[in-house]
Amino acid sequence: MARPSPWRRGPIVALVILVLIVAAVAAAILGNRDAPPDREPQQVQATQEQLQLGRYLARAADCAACHQVADGAAYAGGFPLQTPFGTLYGTNITPDPDHGIGRWTADEFHRALTEGKAPHGRNLYPAMPYTAYHDIPRADSDLIYAYLMNVRPSAQPNKKPEIPFPLNLRILMTGWNLLFFDHDPLPAASQGESQQWVRGRYLTNVLGHCGECHTPRGKLGQLHRDDWLQGYTLNRFEAPSLTPQALAERGWTPEDLQRFLRTGLAPQGIAADEMYPVILHSTQYLTDDDLKAMSAFLLGDSPPKPVPAPQAKPDAGPPSPGRRVYLNTCAACHGVDGEGHPPGMPPLAANSTVRLESPRNLLLSILDGLPAQRLPDGTSIGDMPGFAHRLTDDEVAQLTNYMRTTWSAREGQVTAADVAKLREGK
Repeated sequence: MARPSPWRRGPIVALVILVLIVAAVAAAILGNRDAPPDREPQQVQATQEQLQLGRYLARAADCAACHQVADGAAYAGGFPLQTPFGTLYGTNITPDPDHGIGRWTADEFHRALTEGKAPHGRNLYPAMPYTAYHDIPRADSDLIYAYLMNVRPSAQPNKKPEIPFPLNLRILMTGWNLLFFDHDPLPAASQGESQQWVRGRYLTNVLGHCGECHTPRGKLGQLHRDDWLQGYTLNRFEAPSLTPQALAERGWTPEDLQRFLRTGLAPQGIAADEMYPVILHSTQYLTDDDLKAMSAFLLGDSPPKPVPAPQAKPDAGPPSPGRRVYLNTCAACHGVDGEGHPPGMPPLAANSTVRLESPRNLLLSILDGLPAQRLPDGTSIGDMPGFAHRLTDDEVAQLTNYMRTTWSAREGQVTAADVAKLREGK
């Protein structure tokens, strides 16, 4: 039998390749389509009890932290999310029919929440924590949907992601999901079997999606499940380890954790950076039983004994270089011996930031400062000025080492080179 001529096969192969290219381009374009479903706005009826439950679940899921800007309309979107791949913006999830989810069905909402798929099959980026939310039961999803569909609609347009080509092609998320979207239950860093622990697992791992910030990630943004809740630096500050041992080493007790999640304030310090909005929008509204459940899950049914903070030793001679920097720079607010002026000026003895394994957050607090905050109970926390312009790299290193060796069991190994790297944004 005679073989088909290469000349005759060539146009066929070229046509097949062309069709595949056109299909890929069409899929990429459709995958990036951000248009509401072509249907009338949905009318969702719910009882007052259902709306209250939906609001509670939406708060537990911390929806407002990403889908609302300061002083903006509730759930109207616009909050910038910095990632290694570019900037994303929280979307409008009010019932506005053109810019929000007003035309979405409960099925579409549940699929977006638990599978990362918006209407028209558009892939969501995993900044929307569907890798945690996938264990939200349908009943809870429907309650959240009913609540959001009954909040005040906002016609605020959505901001487009600022992600470079080709990473902005959402079709690529299909491959990411195949590789990294594990539908198995999320791991636990603690041990427990009690009903309280199980409830805490749902609140912490699933609704609260704490692992999204506190678990190390790979180069493609995937969570390292084997290192669950062991801490990670996503942006400027480090989200510290939340394993039972790490929490105990920083002096945390179940009662202190519950107080911190309720008020943003505990003997170990004050909620700052990205933890502050978590308290503001989410955990302050949880019941006492649910806060107890979260602390039970984080520390386990048998919490490890907290390590007490070391007692500062009086100077036996001339103050060290780090002590001199402290007295000249910090003592006016934090006290000569780190006792502070609670609640507005927290003590440094027992402070969790000072006791962290990594000095990064302490260094950044010294260099950049911290903004003023108003806690849920009305406590005003004054701003802490940054000292990057006043202290040299050597002085910052000396100060940091003094604080860590005085009020924690950490060694003073910070160098001027370490400080210089943080000044450069590394």
